[in-house]
Amino acid sequence: LLRAPEAMKSVLKGDEKTFIVYSYKYQHEDGRVSYPLCFIFSSPVGDPELAYPLKGIKNQTLNHLHVFEIRNTEDLTEEWLREKLGFFH
Repeated sequence: LLRAPEAMKSVLKGDEKTFIVYSYKYQHEDGRVSYPLCFIFSSPVGDPELAYPLKGIKNQTLNHLHVFEIRNTEDLTEEWLREKLGFFH
């Protein structure tokens, strides 16, 4: 169980593509609490050949979910996730 987005960095491997499904406790400004399910796709920077194997799965998933992609695991912070969830009011 990972409680903060930053904790996911320990699960991700910087040189491998990884899909993560994460339920995030989102505190709205008006006091409401929601738990959006986030699908995060980690794709390393580098060799373009690494980009192809799971691209089709990612694109199919995009039709049904909001997918957040990172290139560098250090970018995975609560601030980053809240920015991505800006559409969620």
